[in-house]
Amino acid sequence: MEPLFSIITVTWNAADTIGPTLQSVQQQSFSDYEMLIIDGASSDDTLNIVKAASIASLRVFSEPDKGLYDAMNKGIARARGHYLIFLNAGDAFANDTVLARLALFKADNPGVIYGQTQLVDAQRRVVGKRHLTAPRHLTADSFLRGMLVCHQAFVARRDLVPQYDLNYRLSADYDWCIKVLKRSPLNCYAGEEPIISYLADGMTTRHHRASLRERYRIMCHHYGTLRATLAHLSFIPRFLKRRFTSSANKQ
Repeated sequence: MEPLFSIITVTWNAADTIGPTLQSVQQQSFSDYEMLIIDGASSDDTLNIVKAASIASLRVFSEPDKGLYDAMNKGIARARGHYLIFLNAGDAFANDTVLARLALFKADNPGVIYGQTQLVDAQRRVVGKRHLTAPRHLTADSFLRGMLVCHQAFVARRDLVPQYDLNYRLSADYDWCIKVLKRSPLNCYAGEEPIISYLADGMTTRHHRASLRERYRIMCHHYGTLRATLAHLSFIPRFLKRRFTSSANKQ
């Protein structure tokens, strides 16, 4: 019998960050899940830490890959759960009842269950909310305003998900979420309480400008050049506000 959730965690030399991720899964009060570690042939202590974790439903795969999204595609291919959750090394469930809360929507069989995200630092201290807030009502057109739902807080039904497009190096998750939303018959909001603690040091964080350029290409593909351009113009005040707030916090 398939588990309700497949938690897919991509790792590569993640010995310094994987611990809190594993711990947050171990502590879940709901147990109808499997956890897949998709490792890119780590050369540090990652696999020893993973194998020492007391997670009964853990499956580990370690082999070279072509990058993050290639590894995530491998996770999709190997997953057996009804819903997929991508919880990368360093990210964690916000508390021990997250899976139980998500499971409450099982009877409605939504295509997507989604929620809020909080940001944490390397010491696991909450440093604030994500700058974009997940809306109470979500459609594919919602993503014209940016990636309103953090990928880790976007739980998708396995029969609806495509493979990630490897032509996108930094924002294939944005493209993937839009594709899933276009296929989803129902999207359910998990409430105001955060479901994910996101480690604020991800790949797109370190390559922010290149990621935005790639997202613009994705928006043009899904929404047309005019709508994508108008949407980007509307981002300017938001960008300036974030820049001003960041500068003020450093003073």
